[in-house]
Amino acid sequence: MTAAPMTTPSMALGPTTAVALRRANGKRRRNNALIFVAEHSVAIALSIMFLAPIGFLLLTSFMSNDQQLTADMWPRTWHPENYANVFERTPLPSYLLNTVIYAVSATGLMLLASVPAAYALSKLKWRGRTSVFIAIICVMMLPPQVVTVPLYLMWANFGLTGSLWPLILPMLAGDAFSIFLLRQFLVTIPDEYLDAARVDGCGEWRALLKVVLPIAKPGIAAAAMFQFFYCWNDYYGPLLYTSENEGAWTLSLGLASFRSLHHVDWNLATAATMLTLIPVVILFFFAQKAFVQGVTLTGVKG
Repeated sequence: MTAAPMTTPSMALGPTTAVALRRANGKRRRNNALIFVAEHSVAIALSIMFLAPIGFLLLTSFMSNDQQLTADMWPRTWHPENYANVFERTPLPSYLLNTVIYAVSATGLMLLASVPAAYALSKLKWRGRTSVFIAIICVMMLPPQVVTVPLYLMWANFGLTGSLWPLILPMLAGDAFSIFLLRQFLVTIPDEYLDAARVDGCGEWRALLKVVLPIAKPGIAAAAMFQFFYCWNDYYGPLLYTSENEGAWTLSLGLASFRSLHHVDWNLATAATMLTLIPVVILFFFAQKAFVQGVTLTGVKG
C-alpha cells in the first residue's frame, strides 16, 4: 500500500495559474507596502530627520583625520581604531563612573524628596497649598545662572568645590520640574483609594507607600528618566564645580577634552559621543513603556 503523492494548491491549479497567483500575491504585498508608507509618511519623514544626525556622527566616527568634516559623507577608508584611541586619549571609564554616580545619586535623592512633596500638593488639604504650588512653578522659570554666584560661594565655603557634591546635595530639597510633573500625575489617582486606606487605619505615609506608589510607577519612572537624562547631559554644572579637578569630570566635560585651541579631532569626538549615547539608548529602550505611559497620563486632570 503506497501513499498518494501530496499536492499543493499551486500544483492543483496548474503551472500557469500558480504563476499568476504568485504574481498577484507579490503585487498585493507591494501595494500594502505602498499603502503603509503613504499612511505613515509623516512619521517616516520625522524618523529620518531625527536619525540623520546620529547617522552622520556614526559615519564621521569611522573617518580619518584628513577626511573629517569634508564634503564626503561616506568614509573612504574605515577606521574602527578611533574607538580604541578614545580610551587612549582620555580616561573615559573614569568619566563614565563619575557620570553614573552623579546621575543615579541625584535621581535617587530627587525622588526621595519630590514624591512626598508632590503627594502633599496633590492629595493633602492644607492652607497655602496653591501658593506653594505657584511658587514651585515660578522656580521652574528661574534661570540657574541667576543664583550661580551665591551658590558657588556657599559651596566653596563648605569646601565642596572640585567635586560632584554641589550638584547632588541640592536634590535633597527636590526638583521643581519633577515636583510639578509628579503632582500632575498624582492628581489623576482617585481620592477614593486614599479614603479607603485611611478608613482601614493607614496614615499618610503608609497610604503613600502602599497605595500611591504602586499606582504612580509610570509617573515616577517618567520623572526619574527626565532627571537622569538631565544629569547625564549636564555640562554647565560639572564645568562650574569640577573644572579644576579632572578626577571628578563627567562625560560631558570629557568630550570637551577633544577640543584644543586651533584644532578639534572630530572623528575621535564623534566616536566618544557614540560611546556616550549607548547607555542612555539602552536605558530608554528598556524603560520606554513606563516613560511614555507616565508622560501620557501626566496632566490629564488639573
